[in-house]
Amino acid sequence: MANKLINEMGLRKSLRHIFAARNIITAKDALSLTEFELMELLDVGLAEVKFAVALISEIASPHYQTVQSLLEQRMQNEYLTGHLPTHLKGLDAALCGGLPFGTLTELVGPSGIGKTQFCLKISLLAALPSCYGGLDGHVIYIDVESKFSSRRLIEIGINSFPEIFCLEGMAKEMAGRITVLRPGSLTEFTESLQKIKVSVLQHQVKLLIIDSMAALVSGEYEQGPQRHHPLGWHISFIKSLAEFSRIPVVMTNQVRSRGANQIFRYIFQESRDLTVEDDNEKCDSRLVAALGIHWAHAVNIRLVLESRSGQRFIKVAKSPVSPPLAFPFQVTSMGIVLLNDDGVEMAGSQINAIDHQGHVDIVHHGDER
Repeated sequence: MANKLINEMGLRKSLRHIFAARNIITAKDALSLTEFELMELLDVGLAEVKFAVALISEIASPHYQTVQSLLEQRMQNEYLTGHLPTHLKGLDAALCGGLPFGTLTELVGPSGIGKTQFCLKISLLAALPSCYGGLDGHVIYIDVESKFSSRRLIEIGINSFPEIFCLEGMAKEMAGRITVLRPGSLTEFTESLQKIKVSVLQHQVKLLIIDSMAALVSGEYEQGPQRHHPLGWHISFIKSLAEFSRIPVVMTNQVRSRGANQIFRYIFQESRDLTVEDDNEKCDSRLVAALGIHWAHAVNIRLVLESRSGQRFIKVAKSPVSPPLAFPFQVTSMGIVLLNDDGVEMAGSQINAIDHQGHVDIVHHGDER
């Protein structure tokens, strides 16, 4: 806008000629001078200079935008880029259509709460034919903790989409579209990422799942102050992969407990040293997401899965388009099912807190949680 030509700005002809004669060609040339300098160069009165400067400024400067208009524009762009619907009506409505393409979505919560169940369901949704509401693509599922269960995947498919899975050969075809990788170390995971970028382009991959990121680190590093963002390179690579290929990337994250001495430990590590009663107290009150602040800032959407008084909730803790909402859910033969599509808005630190109270109703499906 600064290089916009003055002779195209609607000034009267004689004034345009004066600007051109003084080699003041662009808006930047004119606005870089004071009004008195312009009066001297152009040999015109102050009133005319002020009029010219006001007109040039109005045309050269971008129009102002309100926060509301910026938000509406952002939401419209989210719609245009596409989404992977989760088939959880309330959650999809809150996220303006589902998990947006080109972004990182994190699922964080205690073991057995339903993170892997969520991943299995959206794997099917990405692989389903487009005529049934799917993305008709392939899925890369990085199964770090060996929790992936093909039997459970088919069970979810049969109960959620019986009209599709009753067709001969359809279950096998859907399962064949999901590639499962099981890296045994962070080094193997790094090598896998290098190959995945090529596969995403060559094999119509529409979804990448990493279950879980924290398990990769716990297998290679000791917990403690000496560990400084060991996944820094991986975070940058995965973000660029999501943005470049325009696919949703979903990652699960574990929780850890924080004791009074501020030493961070994973919950399963601390339980070895505490009595059951003391352990439950700490689990209930001091659970935090693993991987720290650096990781939390890297993800675009954070969904927290927790349990309060025996009831499970999925909370939209971080999203560019959704308010902080909590939805009650349960795990059934169809996977995760919301009990209420009208989310409850949460205020303050509640949305980021991770509760684990009365969580005794873990559903086991072929040892898959």
